[in-house]
Amino acid sequence: MRERLRVGVVGAGYVGLTSAACLAELGHTITCVDVDAEKVGRLREAEIPIHEPGLPELVGNSLAAGRLAFTTEHAALRDVDVVLLCLPTPTGQAGTADLSAFDLALTTLRDTVSPHCVVVIKSTVPVGTAERAAAALGRPVVSNPEFLREGHAVHDFLHPDRIVIGACDERAREVAAALYDGLDAPRLHTDPASAELAKYASNAFLALKVSYVNELAELCERLGADVTDVTGTMGLDERIGSAFLSPGPGWGGSCLPKDTRALLHAAAEAGVDFTVLADAVTANARQLDRVVAKVRQAVTGSDDGSLSGVRLGLLGLTFKAGTDDLRESPALAIAARLAAEGAQLTGYDPGVRRAADLGEVQLVDEPSLVAKDAAGLVLLTEWPEFRELDWPQLAQLAERATVVDCRNLLEPGELAQAGFTYFGLGRC
Repeated sequence: MRERLRVGVVGAGYVGLTSAACLAELGHTITCVDVDAEKVGRLREAEIPIHEPGLPELVGNSLAAGRLAFTTEHAALRDVDVVLLCLPTPTGQAGTADLSAFDLALTTLRDTVSPHCVVVIKSTVPVGTAERAAAALGRPVVSNPEFLREGHAVHDFLHPDRIVIGACDERAREVAAALYDGLDAPRLHTDPASAELAKYASNAFLALKVSYVNELAELCERLGADVTDVTGTMGLDERIGSAFLSPGPGWGGSCLPKDTRALLHAAAEAGVDFTVLADAVTANARQLDRVVAKVRQAVTGSDDGSLSGVRLGLLGLTFKAGTDDLRESPALAIAARLAAEGAQLTGYDPGVRRAADLGEVQLVDEPSLVAKDAAGLVLLTEWPEFRELDWPQLAQLAERATVVDCRNLLEPGELAQAGFTYFGLGRC
């Protein structure tokens, strides 16, 4: 029979809430603490503040079963066996992680948890943080990084491709590992520093792949090749794989930008010239300008044509499909550049609520309103439902039936039949 643990989770953000719900699903008893009283009140009613498939059901079921509780009181953690630290670590000065919320939690825990409690860090933190936390708390601290994809977080937690436990103390390692009893996945037991670096290294490598394929797409356009055929060939090589080989408007979101910055900062502090990663960051910034130039050419017919007063419809605003997350979204960064050139922007995204701050973009509720009187449509987020839109109707509504597909989501032939002039990335 699997060991059932009493688990405290500090932080009810994306990682904390998903971890709490999934660990409760595995049979542990979870107390989740967050300083935001309004959020805690909503969570007690199973109202989930983020868009994540499967999460509302898990939270509701575990609340009803008594395996999950939410509170603002750290004192509720006095008798738990394990505490998971799931605090935000946004980019701070000079690109390093801002650990202010994390350090405040350490101060609180020092006088709260029992001597036998094992502290586990799930937040993405700089190398050496577990060691520093252990010294501050006077006990072993485990690094157990998360590898959750937004929009797939519940699935990724319950069906992980690896579980990394970074610990120097054997008992702490065993207790942390017991959290995941019942999950079938490779387990890597490392020192804390290696576990911390593995998280940054994984995200940075994904960023490298995206920057590579975006520059490859530009080369395909110059040479008359089709990037979908090129990457299709590459992806069949098991050493390369097909994931993250689709060109797009650039990488963004809550993880890749801040983690690449943090890793570059760590490399600089260690005296390592991490040129390949720095170039990937530069290429990602350049991709925004490439997309704007492609939109300008498609809509005006000229590289230096004016977008002043031109009405453009944007399909997709989140940084990727399956989420409502707008943080560092390349779609919004491109929208800001188009607006700076005078374009009038209307946007639609199935995951975005009206209260969101969208800058110069007017949010509408229907794709047809995006197309109405538009000089061009720009697809920026790869929502699968965009394939099923009534494209002939959108062509009728648009002033000029032009679409710039920045995700290569659509079939050029089908768009041509619908009456659109189609522009993709790296497609001949």
